[in-house]
Amino acid sequence: MGRRYYCDYCDRSFQDNMHNRKKHLFGVQHHRAKKAWYDYFRDSSAILCDEQLKKPCRKFLQKGICDFGPNCRFSHMSEEDMFHLQRQVEDRRMPGRCVEDWLSRREKRRSALGNQGDLKDKDDSEEVQEESDIPPQLLSVHDLPPSLLPPPPSGWKGKVNSEWG
Repeated sequence: MGRRYYCDYCDRSFQDNMHNRKKHLFGVQHHRAKKAWYDYFRDSSAILCDEQLKKPCRKFLQKGICDFGPNCRFSHMSEEDMFHLQRQVEDRRMPGRCVEDWLSRREKRRSALGNQGDLKDKDDSEEVQEESDIPPQLLSVHDLPPSLLPPPPSGWKGKVNSEWG
């Protein structure tokens, strides 16, 4: 049996040769799956901007379903959905709630603590409190590997092995 090509976007595999791969990569199904994958990671402000430019889909509003689905050139968002999306964008723009602001504050705090040398108990409790103030944008990402998940509020439930350090 020959080599097989696996497409992550489409979640399918086929015999790997130039004809099959070219046919798949230029196919409509592959383009739709690839667009859906990248749309999943789009910024909410970009989605809001696109949806505000579109007119509402009459068929979707009347029947609750549209034959074109995600490929429809009209908006499938209700006014309530638009309101929630706009609120999400506004919440994200609030000062002090931005991921970049949080990262810069965290880096400044760590460099200041590193320059001081020994840490006091008070500093440790302040750091734990500030570390738990993680922006909601970071917590909304699903399927994070365990190494990137924030620690639980009560701390990790494991014993420290003294042999390691």
